[in-house]
Amino acid sequence: MNVVVDLNRCQGYAQCAFLAPRVFAMHGEEALLYSPVVPENQQERVRRAAAACPVQAIVVGEEAGPGER
Repeated sequence: MNVVVDLNRCQGYAQCAFLAPRVFAMHGEEALLYSPVVPENQQERVRRAAAACPVQAIVVGEEAGPGER
């Protein structure tokens, strides 16, 4: 599973970092860091994080392509 975050859309609410801290992390107060390749044991957490994103900035897929960035 891959994940892509639209960093222009992300507002730094950090819901993803709370729900999937092994994949998403806040750097400072507003900058999000994330791993684009999701480990198998973190996939459900990442799905929940994507669903919880208030601005829907997270795209999850088997292969999130360049058109989805």
